[in-house]
Amino acid sequence: MKNLSIARRYAKALLLIGKEDGQAETYKDELGGVAGLIMKEKTLEQAISNPLYDAAARKQVLQAVIEKLNLSGVMRTFLLLLFDKGRFGFLQSISELYHKFADELRGVINASLTSATALSEDTAEKIRIALSKMTGKEVTLTVEQEPSLIGGIVTRIGDLVLDGSIKTQLLNMRESLKRGESV
Repeated sequence: MKNLSIARRYAKALLLIGKEDGQAETYKDELGGVAGLIMKEKTLEQAISNPLYDAAARKQVLQAVIEKLNLSGVMRTFLLLLFDKGRFGFLQSISELYHKFADELRGVINASLTSATALSEDTAEKIRIALSKMTGKEVTLTVEQEPSLIGGIVTRIGDLVLDGSIKTQLLNMRESLKRGESV
């Protein structure tokens, strides 16, 4: 939990800078690119994060990566600050949170839709539009298939879960029958 609060603090700080200078989207792309590269290249991650290596040499590796990627001045400073404060290991979490915060700033929210059977693109789009109207924000919808739901759909928007699956309805019915309630 502490790690999440640390990542949240750095992500919010970077977002405040992005809001002030109008570069929030640029920073989102740059941070996501660096985090993706570090996650994909495990040897690079070790070269920067492993405390068994000399700190000055690790910082030089990070500076070389920053130069090769041609990052903005703010992102260069931010990444070096993470390194200097011993927080570079939080880069992936910071990137994910920053992405979420930047989307919220733009009025975009992410939602997931899980259905028992495959949905047509038209149906998924209609659901996305309905969710957009319901929330008043632009919705980016991720569609998954889960046959164990038996039928229906489950939608998640942040902390809100809209569960219309037959599986859940059957479980609720079973619990009601156990308590002796009429169905």
